Amino acid sequence: MHFDAVIVGAGAAGLHCAAMAGQLGARVLLLDHSPKVAEKIRISGGGRCNFTNRDATPAQFLCANPHFCRSALARYTSADFIALVERHGIRWHEKHKGQLFCDRSAEDIVQMLLAECAAGGVQRRQPCAVHAVRRGDGGFELDTDGGPVRSPRLVVATGGLSIPKIGASDFGHRLAARFGHGIVATRPGLVPLTFAAADWAPFVTLAGISLEVGIEAGAAPARGRFVEDLLFTHRGLSGPAVLQASSYWREGEPLRLDLAPGRDLAAELLAAKKGARRQLGSELAERLPRRLAEAWLAARPGWAARALAEMRDAELRELADGLQAWTITPDGSEGYRKAEVTLGGVDTRELNQQTMESRRVPGLYFIGEVVDVTGWLGGYNFQWAWASAAACARALGAATATGLQGSASGI
Repeated sequence: MHFDAVIVGAGAAGLHCAAMAGQLGARVLLLDHSPKVAEKIRISGGGRCNFTNRDATPAQFLCANPHFCRSALARYTSADFIALVERHGIRWHEKHKGQLFCDRSAEDIVQMLLAECAAGGVQRRQPCAVHAVRRGDGGFELDTDGGPVRSPRLVVATGGLSIPKIGASDFGHRLAARFGHGIVATRPGLVPLTFAAADWAPFVTLAGISLEVGIEAGAAPARGRFVEDLLFTHRGLSGPAVLQASSYWREGEPLRLDLAPGRDLAAELLAAKKGARRQLGSELAERLPRRLAEAWLAARPGWAARALAEMRDAELRELADGLQAWTITPDGSEGYRKAEVTLGGVDTRELNQQTMESRRVPGLYFIGEVVDVTGWLGGYNFQWAWASAAACARALGAATATGLQGSASGI
């Protein structure tokens, strides 16, 4: 059977692209090596799927070619995807900072995408692995578990390396390299950070404590600054604050933490000192989680039991400065097994920003996480999946409508 386009990868980007292209008139085959579609959607957002962010702009994305994502994000916005969700009667809510979640289950988004694929006449084969890809005069030929497949256009939507237990692989990166594309070095993103056992020993007992912090990571000008919740773990730090910072952090660099953002702890302690008979430990425990206050003062023998009024001003300022400018250097991360996304990927300088088509190989497209575009935590990466998929789908639809058998560039 002839197909106008073959899409490899039935995740968020692949499903959305297949559905839109099919509804624009393209005959689409969607392949995936996993028995289930869109497992990453199912597990996202605690099973409720943080499917977009109302405030998504290019500013929330990391890319070696920073302007690349502008076109796709402008032409398919969060409002466009929200409209699709509402057409399917899916109820949703906003948690905070523009993050949108399903009221019921992430499965609602999966079923919506499958229904959209059905409406576009998309054919799906799963599980169906692709073993080889060749390009000839007529386009692409794929050797698959279901036999050979031919198409003038091939879309790679195979995702990144994150969470290998649900089927993540480097297939897309290997295929891109096979066709001469550069790959921006990959690393885990939105991932908990770990510390050397000796460095973390004073904080192991704090596992489970959560508090809002200010956090900074990375080197200028590409430095990430966030105010989010931090979670202490047995091995290091997690929670939204650290996940956000991890995308900017590089091995060997320190994190800078403010454990009381928006406040002036030195001024507060100096003001409380006047006429106070309370112990410093009790005073600090009113401003921080008690176990954290105790652990912090444990490194300063005798301080916890000292009367606040007996503390020298310089000592209180030193204490406050340490809490609001805590510098600590991770020794690594929890890796791809716990990373929500993959940083790096197919170099976008070799892709058409309006169509996602390769500038090297006409008819070859890359969308979603396989590309070197990574969003912040909070629905941004799904929005990139929808937007890049839509850009590609429009190009596929236009190429089909005009009967082109090669590049859709310039249409």
